[in-house]
Amino acid sequence: MKNKFLVSVGLLMALFTLSSFTDGPDSTNTYINGHEYVDLGLSSGTKWATCNVGASKPEEYGGYYAWGETEEKDDYTWETYKWCDGDKFSLTKYCTNSRYGTVDNKTVLDPQDDVAHVKWGGTWRMPTIEEIRELREECTWRSGNHRGVNCYLVTGPNGKSIFLPAAGFRGGKEVNFRGSYGHYWSSSLDSDSWDYAFYLYFDRNFYNWYFNVRALGLSVRPVSK
Repeated sequence: MKNKFLVSVGLLMALFTLSSFTDGPDSTNTYINGHEYVDLGLSSGTKWATCNVGASKPEEYGGYYAWGETEEKDDYTWETYKWCDGDKFSLTKYCTNSRYGTVDNKTVLDPQDDVAHVKWGGTWRMPTIEEIRELREECTWRSGNHRGVNCYLVTGPNGKSIFLPAAGFRGGKEVNFRGSYGHYWSSSLDSDSWDYAFYLYFDRNFYNWYFNVRALGLSVRPVSK
């Protein structure tokens, strides 16, 4: 059975290093629909925003959103999740198995359910799991802090960088592991489990993609082409 939060290497709270970055992120003064991005020189040409949805600066945490929801809320549980009728066995959208609800075989968020697109407009959207894998595999990652906020400095093949703050996640009514873990949604459903979607996870010593419970509130970092 999958661990609810799928942090196989972080059973205890991981603390980031105390050293501050003296370089990056890059301020490109290049915008799409009023939101700044950095071209990291990735193979796909994907451009990554400099801030999370709900933030106005790279070091700000921004909002927390359940997968496929476009507004924040007070309680992040299956009982309050938009795309089910009270539990994970009654999914009403993004379902590929009739045991879990109404089958529509959708495995990527529709634009109207993608908070990055809804909030920022234009060509902004949440990254796919393939784009998260590309970010992990083609970039150099360094943990540290920026203006007192624990984060990763992610540097692309062309030497340009973005910051990803360790915002933690929201489960129920609580914010968990803020300042210690980073959790960033992709737009891709884990079609083998239906109640999970893929996301980017990191702590001080580790970064990778995993799958997490759709009803939890995670950060969102938009991308565009």
